[in-house]
Amino acid sequence: PRRFAFPRPLHGRPKPDFSLSGLKTAVRMAAEDLRAASGTLCAQDVADLCASFQAAVADMVADRCRQAIRLFRARHGEPTALVVAGGVGANQTLKTVLQKTADEACLQLVVPPPKLCTDNGAMIAWAGAERLRLGLSDPLGVAPRARWPLDAGAVTIGSGRLGAKA
Repeated sequence: PRRFAFPRPLHGRPKPDFSLSGLKTAVRMAAEDLRAASGTLCAQDVADLCASFQAAVADMVADRCRQAIRLFRARHGEPTALVVAGGVGANQTLKTVLQKTADEACLQLVVPPPKLCTDNGAMIAWAGAERLRLGLSDPLGVAPRARWPLDAGAVTIGSGRLGAKA
């Protein structure tokens, strides 16, 4: 996973913001350079690109989580757990890195079973079904937003150029 030294955007910055922009560009450029040099990407090149990308993302996620935990502690007191949700919860490398991050912060890592970490669309549908079961509804005239917190009462722990990330 270390054949390619990909950048870790925003690493070490105090806010918990997250971006893959520079990393995605670096991966694309590395693939283009390999293809230009040999005319193709062999299976080993693809595997090494993927492993190096995964290692960079895991490092970034751990760093961003450390910053988020630090900010949460400063603003709201001691958290009890680091929770992983969505498709990333099925990634063993991320789980290993986040377990270490949680251990360092004296937190419990909570990760759903892999069968529940496969499809964000299914999770969104399930959240809708739960709201419906509770008799909750939303007006259909609401415009969609790319960054919309699941819980409007949730503590905001950061903000980006496009708005709050709850």
